[in-house]
Amino acid sequence: MKASDFDKKFDEGEDITEQLDLAHANRPGFQLKRVNVDFPAWMIESLDHQAHRLGVSRQALIKMWLAEKIEHLQ
Repeated sequence: MKASDFDKKFDEGEDITEQLDLAHANRPGFQLKRVNVDFPAWMIESLDHQAHRLGVSRQALIKMWLAEKIEHLQ
């Protein structure tokens, strides 16, 4: 399919998902990289308490707080 035909279908609100190779789709800048961070036990307990209070995992809480801090600094 030509790009112009694809764009036209999209602009007209047609479903274009069957034209996409979603198995290989990615979001630039969102590739995961693993990091290891050591925290004192009291901090882990506090993180777990806050995560439970918010109904999220410890990892999700840390990501959320870091994202908020980074956004605030920019």
